[in-house]
Amino acid sequence: LQLKMVNIPKERKTFCAGVKCKKHTKHKVTQYKAGKASLFAQGKRRYDRKQAGFGGQTKPVFHKKAKTTRKVVLRLECTVCKHRAQKAIKRCKTFELGGDKRKKG
Repeated sequence: LQLKMVNIPKERKTFCAGVKCKKHTKHKVTQYKAGKASLFAQGKRRYDRKQAGFGGQTKPVFHKKAKTTRKVVLRLECTVCKHRAQKAIKRCKTFELGGDKRKKG
C-alpha cells in the first residue's frame, strides 16, 4: 500500500445531491473535523456514573494502536444551494488543501 502526500484543490466541480440542484456544481472543499464531545451524550453520562466513587478505571483503555495514518474526510459545500456532503478519501501520511500544483518533469 502506497502512502504518499495528497494535495486537493479548495474548489471542485462535482455532483450536488441537494433538492435545488441535482446536477454538477462548484463545491467549496474543507477538511472535516469532529466537534467537541458533549457532556450530556448518553454514553458519556453512563461512563461518568460508572467512574464515580472508588474502584479505579472501570472500562478498558485502548493501547494497541496499529495505524499510523487516518482516513481524511472532505466536506463539500455547494456554492449554489449551500448543501453539504462528506467524502472520505484513502489513507495518506500528509494531507494538503489547496497547495501549489506540482509541475510535470
